Amino acid sequence: MTQPQGRLRLGVNIDHVATLRNARGGAVPDPMRAARLAEEAGADGITAHLREDRRHIRDEDIATLAAMLTVPLNFEMAATEEMQRIALKHRPHAVCLVPEKREERTTEGGLDVAGDADRLRDYIAPLRDAGARVSLFIAAVPAQVAAAAEIGADVIELHTGAYCDYHAEGHIEARDAEWARLRDMAAVATEAGLEVHAGHGLSYDTVGPIAGLPQIVELNIGHFLIGEAVFVGLKPAIAEMRRLMDSARG
Repeated sequence: MTQPQGRLRLGVNIDHVATLRNARGGAVPDPMRAARLAEEAGADGITAHLREDRRHIRDEDIATLAAMLTVPLNFEMAATEEMQRIALKHRPHAVCLVPEKREERTTEGGLDVAGDADRLRDYIAPLRDAGARVSLFIAAVPAQVAAAAEIGADVIELHTGAYCDYHAEGHIEARDAEWARLRDMAAVATEAGLEVHAGHGLSYDTVGPIAGLPQIVELNIGHFLIGEAVFVGLKPAIAEMRRLMDSARG
C-alpha cells in the first residue's frame, strides 16, 4: 500500500520569528507578519508551538493566529491540562502533541505514546470531540506508530531530527539507515490508517529524500526557513523549499 502521494503540503513554523522578537522585547519582528507572508508564498498551513515557558510563541500570538489565518493553524503543545484548555478555547485546525523539557533548546525526541497510552487516549478525546485533528510527534519506531493508531490519533508527525543531524555530521550510513526507518514507518502508519507528516531540522539539503516518500502528505519546517530568510527574504526561502519538495515528488 503506497498511498497517498500527490501534492505535498508545507506547514511553515513561525516560532523563531517570535524568538527574535522576544530577544529584545517589544513587537518586532512580528510573527503575524511572517504568517501572512508565508500564506502569500504558498504555505499550506502555519505551525506555532506554545511552550510552557513561553520562550517564543505567546498566548496572544495563538489568539491572533486563530482569528486571522486563512490557512490551517497547527498548534504544537505539550500534553498538559493548561495547553488542553488553550486548545479547546481556540479550536485550531490541528493539535500536534510534542514532548517538552524546560532545559532543552528545541524538541529533542519523539513523544512516548507507547509508554503513556492510557493517559494520552483520554487526553486527546476532548480535542477530537472539539473538531481538532490530533497529531502525535514521534520517532520512527514501530511501537510508537502502533500506539498512536491504537489510541485514536488522526496523524503522526515523524521526527526527522536524527536523519538531519547525521547528514550534517557526515555520518552517511547512519543517515541512510534513519531514512530507511522513516520510509518503513511511513508505510506502516499509512497501513494503520494514520495520516503521515514529517518535520524537524529539514533544510534544502535534506528535504528531497523525505519529500520523496509517497506516504508523507505534509512537512512542517521552521528554523531553517527563518534562518534563510535573513539572507534572501521569507517568501523566496519558502518558494525554494516548495520547489524542492515538488521536484522530489516528480
